[in-house]
Amino acid sequence: MSNSSQLVQKLWNYCNVLRDDGMSYGDYVEQLTFLLFLKMDEERREAAEAFKTPFKSAIPKTYNWNSLIKRQGVELETHYRLLLDELGKQSGLLGVIFRKAQNRIQDPAKLERLIGLIGSETWTGMDVDVKGDLYEGLLEKNAQDVKSGAGQYFTPRPLIQAIVDVMNPRLGNRVCDPACGTGGFLLAALDVMTKGKTFNREQLKKLQHDSVYGWEIVDSTARLCVMNLYLHGVGMNGGDSPINVGDSLTRDPGVRFDVVLSNPPFGKKSSVTISSDKSGDKKKDDSVIREDFWATTSNKQLNFVQHIKTILSENGRAAVVVPDNVLFEGGVGETIRRKLLQQFDVHTLLRLPTGLFYAQGVKANVLFFDRKPVGDKPNTQKLWIYDFRTNINFTLKQKPLAKADLDEFIACFNTKNRFKRTPTWSEDNPEGRWRVFSYDELIARDKASLDVFWLKDDSLSDNSKLDDPNVIAAQILEDLKDALAQFQDLVGDLEG
Repeated sequence: MSNSSQLVQKLWNYCNVLRDDGMSYGDYVEQLTFLLFLKMDEERREAAEAFKTPFKSAIPKTYNWNSLIKRQGVELETHYRLLLDELGKQSGLLGVIFRKAQNRIQDPAKLERLIGLIGSETWTGMDVDVKGDLYEGLLEKNAQDVKSGAGQYFTPRPLIQAIVDVMNPRLGNRVCDPACGTGGFLLAALDVMTKGKTFNREQLKKLQHDSVYGWEIVDSTARLCVMNLYLHGVGMNGGDSPINVGDSLTRDPGVRFDVVLSNPPFGKKSSVTISSDKSGDKKKDDSVIREDFWATTSNKQLNFVQHIKTILSENGRAAVVVPDNVLFEGGVGETIRRKLLQQFDVHTLLRLPTGLFYAQGVKANVLFFDRKPVGDKPNTQKLWIYDFRTNINFTLKQKPLAKADLDEFIACFNTKNRFKRTPTWSEDNPEGRWRVFSYDELIARDKASLDVFWLKDDSLSDNSKLDDPNVIAAQILEDLKDALAQFQDLVGDLEG
């Protein structure tokens, strides 16, 4: 067994020990994040000292790695708590990592043991893939922990890889995810931009500090994302954070990006709360009001689509995961779709099956669109749809999605020249999953719905092919949650 494999095994084993004390995977990964960052910062300081190169740590000497290894027992625990509190007050990347950080390891002896495990390795000399794979493995394990609810921030890696492969971000592109979770899209984009390539110093600097950006509203998730990027060489100067902590929907950030990749959180309500009442009284209103938006709505996914169209640069490209309601909802939804089809080149739609996400029962799609100069003619000429849903089933454990499952879609997308695509559907081949629709066909549909399907669903004619009971139950639960949310809104309006 290699040294790196042994380390992975050690950390996993110790995670299980702490879980026996009631600590969750999420808590464990957080503590690991804090200690790894401190250790790597110390290693970089020592290397700079040895080679007599400039390096200024953002971590005060009082609260660095060495301040921990000098202490034991209750003194160590007390100092660790103080360290987390003080570093959380710092600005930049340091502040994002340690913001609202707390010690979750109640036994000082076990904290000392974890510090010893991390201290026994030289992390900065370890291969990036090893560090990244270790951390990604912990994040995935955390996502599988149902009680933590972390799955909502975790997009299946095979799906991310397929989306990034067809988007093919290049060195020099500024890539953004306005709902970045733990950074899956950003890391996959970095991998595509760097694989098999060598860089000069300036290119490497740009790659590390001016290539990927994100927004994440949850503090604990943002810190995991920043550490994930840090372990892959992004933000190693310890200055500004590539990830902004906050709700990206609140305002236009003023910056534009060449590529936007995102799977915004599921759920219909926005996290934004605005006071609005003619009498001047405070009233809860979940609608996002922005001058750059085509329409005002409380639908979170529709707002993310509008936000993404704003932050795209001229000729910028976007791939965003959206639930079915974005494709067919009337009213504001129809307004936004018509505007999007008119002003942007909405060229590809990938219909996804259920069973891919930890929020089970969700029916989602990937919408691909490019920003083009607005003219007299619609920028969308053709929408190519790949039906990866009908008669296809996956589960998270028994039959998880694999990268090979999306090979046909990737081939059909034709990244080298998407203007030379060939449909697999025809009247002679009605089972083909790849079909094209013109702008006129789409705009003539009821409510300009993009919820287009043509394949025969076997489950409708064969009861033996019904969805898994767990999936059906999850769908019922989602419907009940939506109904409850609507009732709560109604009660709130009546009280208002």
